[in-house]
Amino acid sequence: MENNIFNRTERDSHGSRISTSAYNLVIGLVLCWGFAVNWVMVKTIPYEAIASVNKLVFIIGYFASCLFGIYLFTKSDVPIVSFIGYNFVVVPFGLVVNLVVAQYEPDLVLSAMRVTGLVTFGMMVLGSLFPRFFQKIHGALTIALVIVIVVELIEIFILGIHHGIIDWIVVIIFCGYIGYDWGRANRIPKTLDNAIDSAAALYMDIIILFLRILRIMGRRR
Repeated sequence: MENNIFNRTERDSHGSRISTSAYNLVIGLVLCWGFAVNWVMVKTIPYEAIASVNKLVFIIGYFASCLFGIYLFTKSDVPIVSFIGYNFVVVPFGLVVNLVVAQYEPDLVLSAMRVTGLVTFGMMVLGSLFPRFFQKIHGALTIALVIVIVVELIEIFILGIHHGIIDWIVVIIFCGYIGYDWGRANRIPKTLDNAIDSAAALYMDIIILFLRILRIMGRRR
């Protein structure tokens, strides 16, 4: 199975099974690791140092690192390799988070984090209660995401505009992805590698959700 932003179908899993509590604990710890790394990056890397990098170089490096990381944790059944791949995603995401949060007041960032946490928890509960529903809408979510990406790229790079409704649509899409990925995490074999893979998918969902919520809240303020 390839478990990335655009294709999240199941794949055969290898490795020893672990208990449900251990499985969920690993998912939580891996998520916390990613958020902690991002927090340290925001606190220690100056905004100016990132902003001074050539935009084309930054974009190429961002996608190269993310795609390489996704490739590692989706293709590998070795937990340490999957974790390394996860970090290749966490670091470029952290740079983007740094660039974005620097534009807002700390209290607004904290509010966005709180809202993101509550929404994430709610979607995880729904993902546990209605896994079949989220599995059914997965294809629609993927199509919607591709369309939104294309539209947003056209708006930004060709028309030079950005409609706020796009942020709301992305929030809805990734709420759905959180429900789907959490439901999927509970369906697949509970192995250490699958816990890391599931955490990586959820991490990307949550960070993208946070950035969009922050933008919406910032615009309203």
